[in-house]
Amino acid sequence: MASGNTPTFWQQAGRILNAGQSRSLLFTGNVDDLFFVETEDGEGAYVPLVQALIRRWSLPKYIVVVYELNGPIRFIREEEREHVRDAWLKWRTGLDANELAIKKMLSMGRAKADLDLANQAFDENLRRSVGSPTLAFEVLRQMCLCSRTELDGRPILKQDLIIIIEAADMAMPDAPVPQMPDADRQRVSICQDWFADPGFSDGGDSVVLITESRSLIHHRVSQLPQVLEVDVPSPDVDARKSFIDWYEGRLPKKEKTDLWGSRDDLAVSTAGLSIHALRQLLKGAGYRGKSLDRDEVIAKVETFIKSQVGEDVVEFKKPAHTLENVIGFTGLKTFLAERLIPRFRSSGPDALPGAAVCGPIGGGKTFIFEAVAAELDMVVLVLKNIRSQWYGQTDVIFERLRRVLVALDKVLIFVDEADTQFGQVGAEAHSTERRLTGKIQAMMSDTQLRGKVIWLLMTARIHLLSPDIRRPGRVGDLIIPVLDPTGEDREMFLRWMVKPVIKGTLRAADIESLEAATEGFYSAAYASLRSELKARAGTGKMTVEAAIEVIGDYLSPDIGPARRYQTLQALMNCSRRSLLPDPEVTDEEREGWSQEIRALEAQGVR
Repeated sequence: MASGNTPTFWQQAGRILNAGQSRSLLFTGNVDDLFFVETEDGEGAYVPLVQALIRRWSLPKYIVVVYELNGPIRFIREEEREHVRDAWLKWRTGLDANELAIKKMLSMGRAKADLDLANQAFDENLRRSVGSPTLAFEVLRQMCLCSRTELDGRPILKQDLIIIIEAADMAMPDAPVPQMPDADRQRVSICQDWFADPGFSDGGDSVVLITESRSLIHHRVSQLPQVLEVDVPSPDVDARKSFIDWYEGRLPKKEKTDLWGSRDDLAVSTAGLSIHALRQLLKGAGYRGKSLDRDEVIAKVETFIKSQVGEDVVEFKKPAHTLENVIGFTGLKTFLAERLIPRFRSSGPDALPGAAVCGPIGGGKTFIFEAVAAELDMVVLVLKNIRSQWYGQTDVIFERLRRVLVALDKVLIFVDEADTQFGQVGAEAHSTERRLTGKIQAMMSDTQLRGKVIWLLMTARIHLLSPDIRRPGRVGDLIIPVLDPTGEDREMFLRWMVKPVIKGTLRAADIESLEAATEGFYSAAYASLRSELKARAGTGKMTVEAAIEVIGDYLSPDIGPARRYQTLQALMNCSRRSLLPDPEVTDEEREGWSQEIRALEAQGVR
């Protein structure tokens, strides 16, 4: 890095190759970004990953070979190409270029023609491999065979090969074998033979495959034990600060970016951006000649993250209401303000990995916890749909999501209808569903993300969430029931419901009449009736009697048994006695809830 720090993934790759742990590496993750390399002028430069690999590994003991899909097999230096060409001739004929020239002079007819073909074979193979990935893979495999061949006890090629293959997933896409074209199958077969060959594993040559995700490479290659993965993470705050200092340091004083704060503030605010995206941001501000404000930076971060993960997967939420706007729920709001929010804000050992919020439909769960998100004043990502209809894409989406979360400083993941987003892990579940749920569970308990990523799962069907998600150490640390208002909380809802339309002050008798008229109502029903009353009153007011007449016309949908079932499940799964209607609940009462649940299930209620 420009600051002198070396990213750990470089060190990891270097250790693997130097120790001979593996000769086939898979670079995944943020592989399309820019990376710092030293230059002769001392200023350094940010270059794509392949160029960075070339700069780091172009050492006397290595010959770096690069293959780009539908492009040529290219060598970094012409003399290295000649070294490999000469080794190829020795491997095929037992003669080097000089010996071959002498033998040609002494040969005639068919023998001379055969020697000509042998002399031209290397260049011809390279030429024919352009536009033919299958031939290119086989040529590269044979280069490794050539490299480790010995003549007279000495290796034909003095240096070891490092072969870099870009966009490896395009050449070997993961798909069911019967559905694969013959050419794709051949490339998979070539790589299986190549990487699993003990001679290759014990040799000095190495192959580096570059792809965004391991799951994009055909599983017969990516799951070989000989293939080790090196994850290229998104830039952290230090990496972004290094780039900003490098970029601004090369500009004349009058052209430096006018920031709303310091460079450190910019580095923190751009959490989630790649170096590429950060460069675009700075260049855009420089071209316009305008200052770069925080709102523009936040908009760029949002746009970039959506483009990486997918707009149909995540969206940014900016709730405008706070807990002050939440009617009723007095005890719950006190708990949220005094106990939940401080632990969500913490990044220390007391930090919570998240919480699950349950309760019957229409109870106000989403509205209340959107207010919590607003109180926290942090990045809020709404997880919309992490599953993909395309084979293998669900794993890719998850990996992109995790890469973004690791890069962000502090983020709240808001998941509505969590029981449909995260499925089961049992044998009856689809393998993709089990794998996805398992990865989400692992991320929730990942110590690297604790205090950085907060999971807030909303569901009316808490019992359908995987038990592994509900356990302590994940969102099971805190399962919060949101129940229908009673007592003073219910009175608050009644007053709020009629406040826009009733003339004067409500009397105790009015409250009693309204309570009788709204028996069994819940948060969504109160909100619906408030809207109906305002529509009936227009710009005027109405009496309590008229309001009760409107209420009398309201029929609740037949969801009572389902809401009761969901309420009982919320009570059974609640992780704090203080959040129950009666904190002194007994085991006998809990057993009564269980019996009622079984009775409702016997009636077909789920």
